[in-house]
Amino acid sequence: MNFKEDLRKHFNVLLTNDQENLFNLYYEELIDYNKHTNLTAITEKDEVYYKHFYDSLTLIPFINNKNASLCDMGSGAGFPSIPLKIIFPELKITIIYSANKRIKFLKELVKKLNLKDVLIIKDRIEEFGVNNQQKFDYVTARALGNLTLITEMALPMLKEDGYFLAMKGLKVAEEISDAQNAITLTGGKIVNQMNLELPYNYGFRSIVLIKKVKHVKGFPRRYPEMIKKPL
Repeated sequence: MNFKEDLRKHFNVLLTNDQENLFNLYYEELIDYNKHTNLTAITEKDEVYYKHFYDSLTLIPFINNKNASLCDMGSGAGFPSIPLKIIFPELKITIIYSANKRIKFLKELVKKLNLKDVLIIKDRIEEFGVNNQQKFDYVTARALGNLTLITEMALPMLKEDGYFLAMKGLKVAEEISDAQNAITLTGGKIVNQMNLELPYNYGFRSIVLIKKVKHVKGFPRRYPEMIKKPL
């Protein structure tokens, strides 16, 4: 397996030595921290590189503005935003997460990797979303919740003409069908969808690209309401 070659072949990205070193350091930090705090069940090196790093980088074709602001909702151990930041150092990243232990890891990781313009905020996503409307060029979400729920949380934070990059799994068609109303009500429109298999049979990934066409006030609602009465 050759991570560097696969990125070149599939995404036309040529990793520098510095970037290779950053991914290696990221892997080491993840595994080290994982010994005492559960960040991931995936620890074997090739699996981390493909199921986490490469998977995060499947968003590369959709990042057209390399100087953009990107909000990563519920990032966990830094996916997809930190791998994207390694590839596109000019991206301005905001990571929202509510669990202390993950926040601590992310802050230590950003320091270790010496990454600039990465803001890590401990907050509930929907509460952050109420106070940070029309702020970002991109919003991402990976393994966070169904498309209806995450659309309501993501769209209000986007600038008009910004994009929500929703990373989904095998039930993507069903989720898109269920989320049509939520997408419309929050001012969005699906403009692209890409399905792909990760290399070496490491799994399926679908990316749903939702453009914000207009801003709609009143979202996101409080979490219990979103769960009780989905859009």
